[in-house]
Amino acid sequence: MTVVDAHIHQWDPLTTPREFSGLAKLFHYVPVPIDWAKRLAPKRDREFVGDPEPFVHPYLPADYRTDAGDVPVEGIVHIEVEWSGKGPLAPVGETRWVASLPFGVDTPALGAIIGAGDPAAPGFAELLDAHLAASPLFRGIRTRVEYHPDPKVRAHNKAPGALTAPAFLDGFGALAERGLGFEAWVFSNQLPEVTALAGHYPDATIVLNHLGTPAGIFGPVGKETGHNPGQRRELFVRWRDDLSALATHPNVVAKVSGLMMPILGHPVPPRGNPTPVPALLERISPLLEHALDVFGADRLIWGSNFPVDKPITSIGNAAEAVATALTAHGADEKALEQVFRSNAQRVYRIDNL
Repeated sequence: MTVVDAHIHQWDPLTTPREFSGLAKLFHYVPVPIDWAKRLAPKRDREFVGDPEPFVHPYLPADYRTDAGDVPVEGIVHIEVEWSGKGPLAPVGETRWVASLPFGVDTPALGAIIGAGDPAAPGFAELLDAHLAASPLFRGIRTRVEYHPDPKVRAHNKAPGALTAPAFLDGFGALAERGLGFEAWVFSNQLPEVTALAGHYPDATIVLNHLGTPAGIFGPVGKETGHNPGQRRELFVRWRDDLSALATHPNVVAKVSGLMMPILGHPVPPRGNPTPVPALLERISPLLEHALDVFGADRLIWGSNFPVDKPITSIGNAAEAVATALTAHGADEKALEQVFRSNAQRVYRIDNL
C-alpha cells in the first residue's frame, strides 16, 4: 500500500518571507551554534519547537523524500506555514511558490495545497479566488486562530472566540460557496469552537488538525499546563469529551497528525535520535483509540507534520506508531488504507496519483 501524507510543510526562510526568516538568516549568516537559540529564545518558543534546527534551513521536496525513508509515500498535501508577505493577497505567494517546487521528480507528487487566509479579513473572497487562480491544486485555507488560556503556551491569539466571531462566520461562507475546506488548527480548549463552526456550516468540510493539539498532555509546558498527573488526566478527559461532541458532526474529519509535536509535552531526545516506537505508543495510543471510536476509520487522515515533528520522531516511527495503535484497537487492512491513503484522496480531491 502506498501512502498519502496529508500534512507536511515546505519552506525556505532564506528566500521567501516567513515569520521565522529573521532567525533563519541570523544563523545562516552569523557563525554561531544553532543551540544558542535554545538558550536565547523565549521559553514558550523553545517548548513549541523543541529544537530550532528544522526552522533555520530550507525544507524542500528532496528533504522530505530523505526524511520519508522507507515509508512508501506517493503523494503529499502541503499546509501553509507562516508566510508573511505584505498586502491582502500576499498569502497567494505561498500557493504559487509551492506549486512551482519540483514535486514528482524522484519525490512524492504534490496532491493538494492548503493556503493561508482569514475569513474575518476584508477581501477574503477575492483572496480565495486568487489562490484558486494560482494553482488548480488549491483546496482550502488554514487560519491562525490558536489560543491557549495558559499565557506561557505559545499561541497566536490572546483571547478565545476567533472561530465564532461574527466577522469570521460571515466570511466563512465564501469558503463553503466555493466548495473549499477549512483546516482547524486549534488547542484542545478550543474544540467547542470548532464544534460550533461545524454546526453553523454543516455543508462545509472541516479538517481538525492534530486531534486538537492537547498541549501538555504528555508532560509539563507553559506556566501551569500538564505539570502533574492530575492535570494531565483532567486535560485528557476534557479533550475526550469535546472530541466526542465534535465527531457528531459528519462534515468534520480529523487528522492523526502532530501527535509528536513538542508542545504536547514530549521529552525532546538528542538530535538525530528519534523517540522509539514503544515509547510513542505508550503516549499516543489512548488518543488514537478514542479518535477511532468516535470518528471511525473513514473520517481519520494520517499526516506526518514534518518537519515540525522532527525533533521528537522520524516519519517512519510516527507512521509505525499510528498504524500499530490503530491495529491494536481493531483497525483492519481496509481501515488502515482509509487512514493512510483513500480518505485524504477523497477529502482533498486528489486525482493525480
